Amino acid sequence: MSIKRVKQVSRGPRERDSSSSPWFASQKQPERQWAWAEDVATKPEESFVPYAMTATYATGALLLHSKFGKGVVTGVEGPNIDVLFEEGPKRLRHAPAAAAGAPPAR
Repeated sequence: MSIKRVKQVSRGPRERDSSSSPWFASQKQPERQWAWAEDVATKPEESFVPYAMTATYATGALLLHSKFGKGVVTGVEGPNIDVLFEEGPKRLRHAPAAAAGAPPAR
């Protein structure tokens, strides 16, 4: 004798009261929107550091690339950094802080 299994129908997520959200559902801060004209173009020349793959960069660091020009680091993911240049965003490499053992460039 076999047992017939009935497929349960999902009726979608239940409506929940927004005031009773669980402790783990914390609100994330919105990501900062970077604008080259505001974040890079108005900065003095002395605040830019030359780009090098062996250097470590943090978010917000200003760098000067030999091909792309002035840029600001908008994100850091392991050995990759996202940099906003005048012509658009690029993904470059850098030495992660753990591997380099040096403080991030400012």
